[in-house]
Amino acid sequence: MNKKIELLAPGGDLDSIKAAIAAGADAVYCGLDSFNARKRAVNLSFDDLNRVIKLAHQHNCEVFLTLNIIILENELKPLLTLLNKLVNTAVDGVIVQDLGLFYLLSEHFPTLDIHASTQVTTHNEGQILFLNKLGASRVNLSRELSIKEIKSLTQFGLEYNVLSEVFVHGSYCIGFSGLCYISSAHGGNSGNRGRCSQPCRDKYVPTAAGKEYPLNLKDNSAFFDLEALIDAGVYSLKIEGRIKGSSYVHTVVSSWKKQLQSFSGQGKLLTDNSALYKVFNRDFSNAYLKGTINKLMFIDNPRDNTLKHVEQSNAGLSELQIQQAKQDLYDQKTAMATEVADKIKLLDTDKTPLTITLSGQPGELLYVSVSTPESIFMVRSKSKLIHTENASINQSALDKRWKGLNNALTCIESICMRCLDEGLFIPFKELTVIKNTILFLLNGSKDAVTPVELPALSYAGPLTAKAKLAVLISSEQDISLCCVDGIDVYYKLPDSFRKGCAKYVELFLKNKGLIPWFPSVLIGADYEAAAQLLKQVSPEKIVTNNTGIAYLAYQLGIDWTAGPYLNTTNSFSLACLKQKFNCSGAFISNEINKKQIKAVSSPENFQLYYSIYHPLLLLSSRQCLFHQTVGCKKAAMDAKCLDKCEKSASIINLKGTSFAINKQKGDYANMYSNEHFLNTDIVNDAPGQFSAFFIDLTDIGITEQREKDKTSIIRGFIDLIDGSPDAAGQLHNMLGQTTNSQYQKGL
Repeated sequence: MNKKIELLAPGGDLDSIKAAIAAGADAVYCGLDSFNARKRAVNLSFDDLNRVIKLAHQHNCEVFLTLNIIILENELKPLLTLLNKLVNTAVDGVIVQDLGLFYLLSEHFPTLDIHASTQVTTHNEGQILFLNKLGASRVNLSRELSIKEIKSLTQFGLEYNVLSEVFVHGSYCIGFSGLCYISSAHGGNSGNRGRCSQPCRDKYVPTAAGKEYPLNLKDNSAFFDLEALIDAGVYSLKIEGRIKGSSYVHTVVSSWKKQLQSFSGQGKLLTDNSALYKVFNRDFSNAYLKGTINKLMFIDNPRDNTLKHVEQSNAGLSELQIQQAKQDLYDQKTAMATEVADKIKLLDTDKTPLTITLSGQPGELLYVSVSTPESIFMVRSKSKLIHTENASINQSALDKRWKGLNNALTCIESICMRCLDEGLFIPFKELTVIKNTILFLLNGSKDAVTPVELPALSYAGPLTAKAKLAVLISSEQDISLCCVDGIDVYYKLPDSFRKGCAKYVELFLKNKGLIPWFPSVLIGADYEAAAQLLKQVSPEKIVTNNTGIAYLAYQLGIDWTAGPYLNTTNSFSLACLKQKFNCSGAFISNEINKKQIKAVSSPENFQLYYSIYHPLLLLSSRQCLFHQTVGCKKAAMDAKCLDKCEKSASIINLKGTSFAINKQKGDYANMYSNEHFLNTDIVNDAPGQFSAFFIDLTDIGITEQREKDKTSIIRGFIDLIDGSPDAAGQLHNMLGQTTNSQYQKGL
C-alpha cells in the first residue's frame, strides 16, 4: 500500500480528541458549541479549538471543524463572525451541509478547505459535480453504498480532484442522512440542526414479527474490508462517534491504526477485531458495503452489546465461567480507561508561555526578544528611544498595548525590562506595531485575513401577482387534473425507474403540461436513467430534490426548481442556487416557522414555493422496513424488491403514536406520520412571498386508504389562496387528521 490513507477520528470533547491523537489518528473532526450536528456532544469553545489545532499539528494530525447544520437567516451574521475568526486559525478544513454556507465559503473564504457532510447524502456523479462547483475538496459518501458503488464514485471524483470519505465504523442510521425528519416532526428536535433524539432506537409496541426495536440497526464496521476500500481509491476512513467517550475513541482508532499498519507493512489484514467488542457496540454489520442488505443488519438491543457479546462468545460454558468472563471484561474496560487517561495526561493543550525581554538605550532602537519553549526571535522598533519625563515604557503601558498576546494560544509569562534604561519612550503606536509583528511571527509569518462583511444580496420585492397552486401526482389516472385552470401539475418519478425509463419518457412527451418531479435519492443506474430521461424529454421545467439532477439540468439549460427536501432555510442558499446553478426557484423548508420564513428573502427573478399539504415523511431507507414489522419471506433485498414491492405496515411507539411504513413500486421504503402536514395559515402569514403553494395528492403515507375527490380538494385550496374565509375550515374537515406542528415550533 503506497498511497496515503487518512484515518479520521471523532472528537466530541477535549479528552476524546487527545485520545484520538494518542491512538495515531491522521485527522480529527470536532464541533464548537454552535453550528454543528452533535449538540449532545460536549463540544469545544473557540479557544479550545485553537489549542486543539496546535496540539494536533504537533503530532501530524489535522483538524476539521463541523459546521454541518442548516443555517437560519438570523444566524448568518454570527456565522460570518465565526468564519472571520476561523479563517485566521490553522484549521485544516470545515465540514458543511448548508448551501448558503457553501456559498459564503467558496465566494469569500477561499483559504478554508470545504468538505461535504454526510448530511448532504452524496450518492451519484451529478452530486459530486454539484459539490465540486461549490468548492468541496472532498465528499462523505452515503453510508448505504456498496464497495462497487463507492469505487465508481471515488474514481469519478478523482477526475475532478474531489476526494472521497467513507464511514467505516460506528452507528448506522436507518434513514438516509439529511432526509430524516422523525425527530423533528415528533418532538421538535431536528437532525438537520444536530438535535436528533434518535427515536429510531426507541422501544415500540411489539410488531407482527415480534420485534420491539423495529428500526434499530447494528453498528457499521468495515474492519475486514480495508483492502477493498483501498482498492476503491477511498482517501479517508471515517469513524463515527462524537458522543462517545475517550476510551471508546482510543480503542477504535488504535484498532484501525494497527489494521492499516499491518496491511501497509505486510500486505495482510489482521483477523482479530475483539478489541472493538470491548467498547460500546450494537454488534457489527458490513452488509451495506457488501451490497447484501439483509435482515441480519437489525438488532433488538439498542444499548451497549458488550456483555451480550461475552455471553454469545462463551456459549456452552457454565454460568460461573460466563460470569468470570464478564468480570474479565469489566477489568479490561477499567484498565483501558486508566491507560487512556494516563496517555492523554501527557498531551498538553496549555497556552504557549512567552518570555519577553526589552533592551535599549537613549538614541538606539528598542529591541524585544521573545522566547517560547520551541523558538526565540527578535523584534525591533523603527523609532529610536528618547528620554521623557511624562510618559515612558513601563508595565502599565505594555499591559494596555500587548494584551492581545494573551489569547487562545499564548500568554505572557514574564516581561523583563532590566536591560532597558528607565524613562525611555517611543510612540506608543509603535508598541502596537511590535505586538502585531510578534503575533505575525507566532502565526508562521502569515498575515491576518481582513474580516469580511456580510455581502449584500439583490432581493426581489413582494409579489403583486396572486400565488398559483401546484399539485403533485404519481398516477397516470390523475393526469386529467392538468385540465384544471391555473394550476401546475408535477408528476412524481420513483426512486428507481431504470427498467421503466422508456415508459416515463413516453409519458412526458405525450403530456407536455406535466412537470417532472425527481426524488431525493438516485443511486447508480437509477441516476443514469434519470439523466437519460432528462436528456430525451428536455422538459421546459423540472422540480428536483436531488442535486445531481439539478447539476445536469443546469448543464442542459433546463429551467429547474429546488424541491422541498433540499431543505432551504436562508437567503444565501437561494442566492447560491441562482448564481451558481441558474436555478429559477426553490421550496422553502417545512421545518421552519412563520418568523423564520418571513426573514428569508428571494433573489430577483426567483420564485419561492411552499408545500402546504403533503404526507409527513419521517425517513426514507435503503433497508427493508418489513423484516421487523410484518415480516418478509426474503432474507435479503434485491433489485426486484425495489422495483416490485408495494407493502405497507405500521408501528406504534410506547406513547401510542402510530407511524405508517409504506413501500411503493420503484421507491425505497418510507416512514410517515399518521397525520398529514396541512398549513393553511401560511397563505395569510406570508402575503406576497410565495409564487406558488404546493399540495401532494399522491395518496402516499396514509395509514388507512381513504377515497378523496381530488378535484374538490384542488378547488378547496384554490379558494384558500383566493381568500375565501371558509376555505381553511372546509379543508380541515375534508382532509381529516393533520398537523402543522413544525410550522408552529420551527427550528
